[in-house]
Amino acid sequence: MAIPTIDADKPMVKLPTAHGLLVLAFGVFATASPSVAQEHAAKPTSNVVLASEVDWTPLNPARGDASPKAATLWGDRAGTQATGFLVQFADGFSSPPHIHNVTYRGMVISGGVHNDDEAAEPMWMPAGSFWTQPAGAPHITAARGLTTAYIEIDKGPYLVMPTEEAFDRGERPVNVDASNIVWLGPSSTTWIQSAATKAPAKQPQIAFLWG
Repeated sequence: MAIPTIDADKPMVKLPTAHGLLVLAFGVFATASPSVAQEHAAKPTSNVVLASEVDWTPLNPARGDASPKAATLWGDRAGTQATGFLVQFADGFSSPPHIHNVTYRGMVISGGVHNDDEAAEPMWMPAGSFWTQPAGAPHITAARGLTTAYIEIDKGPYLVMPTEEAFDRGERPVNVDASNIVWLGPSSTTWIQSAATKAPAKQPQIAFLWG
């Protein structure tokens, strides 16, 4: 199944496992920390996966076809390691109230996502928005339009659990609309270099989301 905003004939980077900092740059999601960055610089482990080769399975197997579809890009959602995966929601999808056993971070790639308490008024986050969902906190997730998001966890497995098992570790959710993402150019950070062009609009930019 093709991903809405990714050309099935163009490569999609399969990200290496990492811990520390989620960065959005050049339209690609990446994770890095100093130690991990040094390790991968010395021993590259990047792979490339075509969108047409992504394996989509139910995000919540217990709900079958009613569940959003998910595709693991790196790691293993059912394992204990850090993992990054895509989730695809049908237009109009709205989950029952539930919790997760682990905290996750999400980035909207296409469509719109609402992720909040079930009594909250809808706040649709468009493509480029970022959110976090704390472990144990009851919430719903809804989609407007055919929606794809990138999800990352520091430790698996990723489980969907009933609200009766809710718990509080002191974490609080974060919802950041795309319009509030702070973008930095080459003059503001050493993480990227200036492109050959002098046109400001064509210079690369980077946005630090956490860490």
